[in-house]
Amino acid sequence: MDTATGLTFRDATDADVDALVALVESAYRGDASRVGWTTEADILDGQRTDPEGVLQVIKTPDSRLLVVERDGAIVACCQLEHRGTHAYFGMFAVSPTLQGAGLGKAVMAEAERLARTDWGATEMHMTVISVRDDLIGWYERRGYRRTGETTPFPYGDERFGIPRRPDLRFELLVKPLG
Repeated sequence: MDTATGLTFRDATDADVDALVALVESAYRGDASRVGWTTEADILDGQRTDPEGVLQVIKTPDSRLLVVERDGAIVACCQLEHRGTHAYFGMFAVSPTLQGAGLGKAVMAEAERLARTDWGATEMHMTVISVRDDLIGWYERRGYRRTGETTPFPYGDERFGIPRRPDLRFELLVKPLG
């Protein structure tokens, strides 16, 4: 089934915070996340985000949290942040039960289009946990390239989760926006 049809895109509001926290947590943490392929349950325990973190993205200037709905239900989201000539892509989540059917590709394409048309961004940047080879491969198939530039994982800051291994870091991926 093609889940990428019948989608509505809009900016998040304060009223969406709880639903968005639940979506992000379901896509990345705990046993529920194992239904989909984006789970981080084997490398991180604890939370992926919290209401304060989601609200901060909604309220930050030059930032938007894109909500994706189908039939009135929130099925995906992503953060876009305007950073000069490039945009940052983050907080990307697709409902685990809908993963693998084209929804993520559709969300990413719309995010790239918005960054290009609304902000004139010439590149999209994102950071991915470097040991997530399957996820990085998915992004590479969509035109992102590994830069080899890494930043440390925030060990000790449980707002980002509780690591289950000592070798986590974020790698910068970049895609030119034509």
